[in-house]
Amino acid sequence: MSTARPKTAGAELVIITGLSGSGKGTVLKSLEDLGYYSVDNLPLDLIPKFAELTGSSPQISNAALVVDIREGGALQRFPAIFKQVQKQLRCRLIYLEADDATIVRRFSETRRPHPLKGVERSVASSVKEERQLIEPIKQLADLVINTSRFNVHELREFIGERFGATRDESGVLIYVTSFGFRHGVPTDSDLVFDVRFLPNPNYIPEYKRLTGKNPKVAQYIRSFPQTQEFMTKITDLLTFLLPHYIEEGKSYLTISFGCTGGHHRSVMMAEEMRKRLRKAGYNVKGLHRDIQKG
Repeated sequence: MSTARPKTAGAELVIITGLSGSGKGTVLKSLEDLGYYSVDNLPLDLIPKFAELTGSSPQISNAALVVDIREGGALQRFPAIFKQVQKQLRCRLIYLEADDATIVRRFSETRRPHPLKGVERSVASSVKEERQLIEPIKQLADLVINTSRFNVHELREFIGERFGATRDESGVLIYVTSFGFRHGVPTDSDLVFDVRFLPNPNYIPEYKRLTGKNPKVAQYIRSFPQTQEFMTKITDLLTFLLPHYIEEGKSYLTISFGCTGGHHRSVMMAEEMRKRLRKAGYNVKGLHRDIQKG
């Protein structure tokens, strides 16, 4: 008979899973730094015993482990095991993913083989197959994180803010991004606003080589009544929406502003909205994706 204690508000087990190359190791290390007892690639059949030890050991207050495609065909049994573990103690499942192009690039940079890669199989086809194989696990996740937008340091920071002792459980990390439509809409955008209707500083010779971060360019864009009206309406919209996103458990949100090239109007608007949201008390980070592109 199992001696596992019933699910309580005490010890917590965080199980990390998701696509290869999505940053599972980084998340595990981040949780370890936060005091979680961490184990990588624990065999599936040992997870219930590990959960039992986590819930009963005075030496372990919180624990984290990684389960992924390295388990092979046995991974199909994970949903049943996870439901069993949830009866033993407080347990959360984090699922990490990233865009195909991002994962392929990461494997290329590290020169590591994909776990599913065969002799004639490309990384791209391996990623596609892996997505299909672990989709049932994704449906169980308490938190899904697309790490395409993060570098290693940003991902560690995000996990620290989300799981740290001083975290705000109701908080949301907001990314305000500028981009140029000629370079494509950012795939990780949650909200996209098109500011191409605003007067374009690109046609003024003295502003052409500058960006929307330049005070003169920003002032030029602000000088039009439609700019002022747009900023007011967008501010009202976002301050209405954000509490609802938080209430639904949203962990991060990307708000994107696009103009033609991503140099002037979108940059100025993203900077302005970043300042306004930060003033309103939100945790906001800015990114100008195309500001250096021709």
